[in-house]
Amino acid sequence: MQFVRFDGELKESETCEYRQDDAVLTAAYLTVEELSELKDVFGFDDSTVAACREASGGYRTSAEVYDRYTFFELKVFDNEDLARDDDLALFLRNNLLVVVNVADEDGSSKSVFSRAVRRFSSKSMNLERLVLSLFNELMSKDVRIIEELREEIASMEEEVVKGRPSDDFNTETLRRKKQISRMHNLYEQYLDVLEELETNENDLFESDQLLQISNLINRITRLKVDVDSMAGDLEHITDAYFTFLDLKANRNMNYLTVLTTIFFPLTILVGWYGMNFKYMPEFDWKWGYLYVILVAVGLVGLLVLIAKKKKWF
Repeated sequence: MQFVRFDGELKESETCEYRQDDAVLTAAYLTVEELSELKDVFGFDDSTVAACREASGGYRTSAEVYDRYTFFELKVFDNEDLARDDDLALFLRNNLLVVVNVADEDGSSKSVFSRAVRRFSSKSMNLERLVLSLFNELMSKDVRIIEELREEIASMEEEVVKGRPSDDFNTETLRRKKQISRMHNLYEQYLDVLEELETNENDLFESDQLLQISNLINRITRLKVDVDSMAGDLEHITDAYFTFLDLKANRNMNYLTVLTTIFFPLTILVGWYGMNFKYMPEFDWKWGYLYVILVAVGLVGLLVLIAKKKKWF
């Protein structure tokens, strides 16, 4: 349990001092059990508290708007750690932001909350800035990660163009596709929530505060466009890689076909002299063995020259 009050200065405590008619901006980070104990203090309905007891099964979400507050769930993750998913629930009412830990085993989301409440000075902090701070902290690494992903994809494209893809090219492609897909879903989720907040149905924000939410929506939209663009680039690279594999297979088949063509006359020669006719003149000829060798070498040499002239290899 962590409570932060912005009463001229930042005040942190582990006890709840909030009242529904309180004019002091308050932020809280709670477990589901702590939320259940304090729901009447905050004035939250049982249905929204019950929704926090089970982690969200997907990324798409929508805000539930009530007269007194707005509730929504978020599935968040570190874009550098694809193995970890956190689930949070957020409650917003006048001068109150409650973040509920639905699934945050490593405490990373709590760290995000702690940084968000310190992003602006206590005197200038309001509910809108608190929401913006939280989302900005959730996306604090995203620009760098997108730039690194773009460089990695460019390197993969260069590998394919130069005909030297790595042995684990497919594995790396699938890993990046998964990361890009998750980032796309994450931004879609953020946009769902922020666009609902921007409508301001229950008048949580002053009209002049909505501009910053609109700016954040535009920023997330640009990040989503960048991610979708990389997804398209990765599809083109995948197609190019499979085209490279097809060309490589065709080239190998071409070499095998040329080799078969060159040595096929030897098969005929061996089959010819493998016949068991009694009166084949070369069998009793002193130079017969050398003759057959010279004929074989001559045939192979002639066919090699023809193949080179026609650029078969």
